[in-house]
Amino acid sequence: MPSPQPPRAVLAMDPVHLPLLFPPPLMTRLSEVAGLDPALVVQDFTDPLAADALSKAEVLITGWGCPHLDIGVLTAAPRLRTVLHAAGSVRSLVGDAVWERGITVSSAVTGNALPVAEYTLAMILLCGKDAFDHRERFRVTHTYPPPAETAATGNLGRRVGIIGASRVGRRLLELLRPFDFTVLLHDPYVSPAEAGTLGAELVSLEDLLRHSDIVSLHAPDIPETYRMLDGDRLGLIRDGGVLINTSRGALVDPDALADELVSGRLRAVLDVTEPEPLPAASPLYRLPNVFLTPHIAGSLGNELERLGRIVVEELERVAAGVRLVHEVRYADLGRVA
Repeated sequence: MPSPQPPRAVLAMDPVHLPLLFPPPLMTRLSEVAGLDPALVVQDFTDPLAADALSKAEVLITGWGCPHLDIGVLTAAPRLRTVLHAAGSVRSLVGDAVWERGITVSSAVTGNALPVAEYTLAMILLCGKDAFDHRERFRVTHTYPPPAETAATGNLGRRVGIIGASRVGRRLLELLRPFDFTVLLHDPYVSPAEAGTLGAELVSLEDLLRHSDIVSLHAPDIPETYRMLDGDRLGLIRDGGVLINTSRGALVDPDALADELVSGRLRAVLDVTEPEPLPAASPLYRLPNVFLTPHIAGSLGNELERLGRIVVEELERVAAGVRLVHEVRYADLGRVA
């Protein structure tokens, strides 16, 4: 009995990401399991050079820089049955037409969650030691702080509030286990029993904000979470508390947050903002109580290979005719990133 033909696949993304997503060993695996032209990386689905490949494509391997998959793309790719996304959220990538046609969608979002959780853990530990404040003072005074200034410093028993048991939130909860933290969790889809298995106490959002020393945002950017941290809720965080945001800037009222930070009442670690990036005149760039990074918590550099590996493994499952591990379901889109 002849072996089945490998699925025809097309790469669609900004080519700059390709070498990091699929270094030579992974590109070899990719090419072995699918009929694929590694030199063809589509950025424009209307490009005549892509038309022939799209007309035969059964699998589309997408990444950052891939255009929106609308009805026009599907018309150009009548055989398409699977989309494998070598990045995180598919919300802005996949249009309704994809779901209506019954195309299977998979995402490497689980692989992207790990570096975000690692970044957040690092920031929690550094904030617990007041590392950023001490660095600023040390640059000016060149002297060590007296014991009276460090009496409230340290991570023993520090209360950490996690908003959202998302993939990132759950991975972070795992990473927090070895440390002597008291962990609070708010997530409307999690039961108290499940929160306990995750190593946290389930509380209301308001109680989490009132009782946490460090608050970390990991909820999805959906209509229900828009501006979930408004001025009133930010005001519940204790004086000197820390807000860490590696989710999306839209979850926080930017004006209310700026007011809290300019006043010096709160501290913040912000890898995402609204708008993104902030205007050059924003005071947040200059505040000593704000640690800003340019959206680096997610996969960067050699971390992209993890995403590529997930896609290769999913493509091998497609070729073998078995169920995908990282499938995105339409029914879940209302509550995931």
